Amino acid sequence: MHTTDDRDRPMAQIRAGMRVVDQSGDDVGTVKLVRMGDPQAVTTEGQGGGGGLAETLAGVIGGTEPDVPAQFAAQLLRSGYLKIDCSGVLAGDAYVPADEVATVRDDIVHLSSDSDSLIQES
Repeated sequence: MHTTDDRDRPMAQIRAGMRVVDQSGDDVGTVKLVRMGDPQAVTTEGQGGGGGLAETLAGVIGGTEPDVPAQFAAQLLRSGYLKIDCSGVLAGDAYVPADEVATVRDDIVHLSSDSDSLIQES
């Protein structure tokens, strides 16, 4: 049986600036941000505060993370995620859920998915 701690172990080894490769070993980019998961995280819709104009503006101005559509944000907040500064064709920032981190070896983050499955920043 896996506990949250077991799933977070590879994530605990990751830090900003580490190289990220996909399951084929192709370079994806470098880690920009690491966030551990919170299985109890509320969704981004209809939970907590009133969701009024002030909160919406604060989110836009403050650049809340993860900067993705709500259905992806809820998943990423629960599972944990990496924000990646992508290189090459994927130029820009993208996110990958923690459960797609296969291993961390020699300061390289190895994903269990292809780079085309990354969630692009909004």
